[in-house]
Amino acid sequence: MTPTLPARFDHVGSFLRPQYLLEAREQKAKGAITAEQLRLVEDKAITEIVKFQEDVGLKSITDGEFRRTYFHIDFLEELGGVVTDIPVTVLNADNTKALAPPVMRVTGKVTHAKDIQLADFNFLKSQVSAGHTPKVTIPSPTMLHFRGGRAGISREHYPELDPEFYQDVANAYGAELRSLAAAGCTYVQMDDTNLAYLCDEKMREAARQRGDDPNELPHRYAKFINLVVAQKPAGMTLAMHLCRGNFKSTHAASGNYEPVAEALLKEMNLDAYFMEYDDSRSGDFKPLRYLPKGKIVVLGLITTKFGAMESKDDIKRRIEDAAKYAPLDQLALSPQCGFSSTVHGNDIAVEAQRAKLRLVIETAQEVWGST
Repeated sequence: MTPTLPARFDHVGSFLRPQYLLEAREQKAKGAITAEQLRLVEDKAITEIVKFQEDVGLKSITDGEFRRTYFHIDFLEELGGVVTDIPVTVLNADNTKALAPPVMRVTGKVTHAKDIQLADFNFLKSQVSAGHTPKVTIPSPTMLHFRGGRAGISREHYPELDPEFYQDVANAYGAELRSLAAAGCTYVQMDDTNLAYLCDEKMREAARQRGDDPNELPHRYAKFINLVVAQKPAGMTLAMHLCRGNFKSTHAASGNYEPVAEALLKEMNLDAYFMEYDDSRSGDFKPLRYLPKGKIVVLGLITTKFGAMESKDDIKRRIEDAAKYAPLDQLALSPQCGFSSTVHGNDIAVEAQRAKLRLVIETAQEVWGST
């Protein structure tokens, strides 16, 4: 057993939505059912996915993110001062049309206008059996800066980003963490694409075009994250998942973790890191050399993008390779991402979810023992 996680095996959090839930969401969008009626359908689906997770052998249990459309927007737009622009149709270079993703903008002072995850956590907690840990997943606060940069944040309300903007966001997150802790939550995971994107030269150049220095940003984000960690309630594990994109089994970025590793592992005062290592896009394990004592890296060695099963022996060899740079006792195992980071889901079958999770659990038990 690690000092901070429920087990040596874990998962990132999202699962494929059942068809009846997708249909109910469509009905709600058309005005055929109310928000209250949709929530009852979500309750049913969450009860089922909790049982699924417990039956498969997981120790940390999420609600599958079944109440969300996107892993990040549904949370961030509930903060005071944050708005989401309506998705627009854009014309590609080949004259085909595509839907541009919704863009978040900070138009006022960022505040914790209400408890965002509290009701959802309370329902999840009511469904989780003894001996299991309910886990809440929320987007990283860096999501409010990286996509739009300075241009996406009101100059009227934030003439300077440092320290006012970063502190306001951290205070909002701190209030959210305290509301969850008061309800009994001990495990929160922040999902962050931005640091992984900063490993990709295309994304680094895009940051330059926005007026940011991609070499400086990871260290700035470390200070930003630490403003949140400083408000973490006692007894709560705070983890971060690094994601390179997971929309309908696609990816958005590639690159070795080296450009961000020191800021990520050494400077951020987090308890654990879920790091994607399911294919060559992630590079080698050398960046793990920055991992200090007392922190855990959860190796995402099993892909959620496709149903083909990995070899248990290959996974064990990769764990051995990782252990050359970070102590085995500070490592754990998980899938590389969730199975459905958005409501749309990955190109993978429901039964493949079970098989992948069993592979994670069995491999971890054989490497680290039964805990």
